[in-house]
Amino acid sequence: MATVIDSTSIKATLSELLSIDGAKAAAIVDSESGMVLGKDGSGLDLDVAGAGNTEVVRAKLKTMKALGLTKDAIDDILITLTSQYHIIRPISGRPTVFIYLVLDKEKSNLALARLKCADCDRALDV
Repeated sequence: MATVIDSTSIKATLSELLSIDGAKAAAIVDSESGMVLGKDGSGLDLDVAGAGNTEVVRAKLKTMKALGLTKDAIDDILITLTSQYHIIRPISGRPTVFIYLVLDKEKSNLALARLKCADCDRALDV
């Protein structure tokens, strides 16, 4: 049975993610079930976003497998919208769980946000 990420760790991670300049919303999502394990912020329905982005992660993993990229892992997936960045970062020690972060494009620094997601990944590593 997989290790469960405790709710205190999830809350701390969400708080850390939302401290990023331009952060609008964040969630921790289980891509096996599509369920949101924790969420904070506003501006969009994170339950719908979590389920939808689960499909993005699953599709990328399936494509990587078909291409024989078995030694590689997803660091992060960036979706760029007109006014927002969406970062999806699977947790290194448990790639079926991912961080989902929504940023205001005009108020955020993408490079710093990606570094903060990596820091949070390591903090949640189980």
